[in-house]
Amino acid sequence: MINVRPAIALDASSMARLLNEIIAEGGTTAIAKPVTGTDLSDWMASNDGQAAWHVAVNAGEDVVGFQWVAPGTDYLPAEAADIATFVQVGQTGLGIGSKLFNATRNAAKAIGYKWINANIRADNEGGLIYYQSRGFQDYGRIEGYEMSNGQIVDKVLKRFDL
Repeated sequence: MINVRPAIALDASSMARLLNEIIAEGGTTAIAKPVTGTDLSDWMASNDGQAAWHVAVNAGEDVVGFQWVAPGTDYLPAEAADIATFVQVGQTGLGIGSKLFNATRNAAKAIGYKWINANIRADNEGGLIYYQSRGFQDYGRIEGYEMSNGQIVDKVLKRFDL
């Protein structure tokens, strides 16, 4: 059984472990350098009520996924939030992302966002399928994006109207 709840600072270390495994595997996230629990805790605290973080936990309260919406990057208007989704390696396709998005979508509406932006590596087939299946629509592309590790990737921009 998977439950979704708002993330708290005590979840940050588990979230960092999950994310670092995804980073190490490569190919799906634009985050290229390992993160710490403190990094995630600081990110969670940094948006003055304009962000929402959720975790998916199993029956043992182990974090098996997390998702956030936060104020958009420079190219987005104030009414748009960026979204990021991470599911434990080997646990994709089990409905974790769907449950996370239900909570995140409701939280984004409550904050006052009008739409959600997904900025997905073009080579991340699973991510593209996930956001498409949630109802996100393509609206743009970033070509030649340089990640923090120097790797160059293209990104697909998808939009979900709230």
